[in-house]
Amino acid sequence: MDMKKWFKQAGLGMMVHWGLYSVLGGQWKDNRVSGVAEWIMHTEKIPYKEYEKLVDVFNPIYFDAKEWVLTAKELGAKYIVVTAKHHDGFAMYHSKVDKYNIVDATPFKRDIIKEIADECKKHDIKLGLYYSQEMDWHEPNAVGKIWQPDENLKETTYWENNWDFPNIQEKDFSQCFNDKIKPQVKELLTNYGDICLIWFDNGDRITVEQSQELFDLVKSCQPNCLVSSRIANGVGDYISLADNEVPEKDLTNVLAESPITIGSSWGFKPYDKKAKSSDELVEIIKKLNSHGINCLLNVGPDHLGRIPANETQTFREIGQKLKG
Repeated sequence: MDMKKWFKQAGLGMMVHWGLYSVLGGQWKDNRVSGVAEWIMHTEKIPYKEYEKLVDVFNPIYFDAKEWVLTAKELGAKYIVVTAKHHDGFAMYHSKVDKYNIVDATPFKRDIIKEIADECKKHDIKLGLYYSQEMDWHEPNAVGKIWQPDENLKETTYWENNWDFPNIQEKDFSQCFNDKIKPQVKELLTNYGDICLIWFDNGDRITVEQSQELFDLVKSCQPNCLVSSRIANGVGDYISLADNEVPEKDLTNVLAESPITIGSSWGFKPYDKKAKSSDELVEIIKKLNSHGINCLLNVGPDHLGRIPANETQTFREIGQKLKG
């Protein structure tokens, strides 16, 4: 199959942000974060040893891969993109590279990526995987963007873990890249069947050579797997627009996708009051599609594995309205 042609015609996908952060639901001790819930380890500067304790209670007994895939079908999505590893460094699949994963570290002991991959095959939905290739707050040598002070930013802001690992100048990202990132990407592309795309994210300090090396690794494992532009340094197969970006410009001559949230967060945040209506989301989808851009619409399941009922209902309504 010509995957670029398929991607151009797909129009709509479902993204899933799910991980240890779903246990906290945007709240750490007595503080509710105002921003996105999946960044809570960073926002609250939670020591990695404290954050690790979440594995003891992460037991999503209501997770049902078939239910998730059928939710995507009701939406009208042609593909699903699931967070295999987010910035917190925790793998949501059985990684042999690092035991900090859902099978080895939690009481759940199940590989959710495998279960989702199996259901996708049964229901003719393509599977994509999100993987954070630069930021990893569990790794001492991982890096991230550094924002320097300006008229709006009063102090230097670090997107890497500088509260546990403050030796910024001494970090050796090549160690993390070679020992964890590349081997895990290879695992994901060799153990779960056909992957339609790899959704890399936030590359600022990864080098041109490392971006290209990662791209080449993907293609050596699965030549047809598409790579998002967030691999950085001008590498990639398709343009991943900024979060919630709905541009006016026409992009029909390139491959492009825009990730869209229902509310203000990607990860589970039960107190979020900013949810868009199904009518608003249908308008966004149609506008993106009219400019040749796929819409990747996100859900954030809770720590028990349930997609919130309001999000399921919104997806159902969207699917019906798009058909009508």
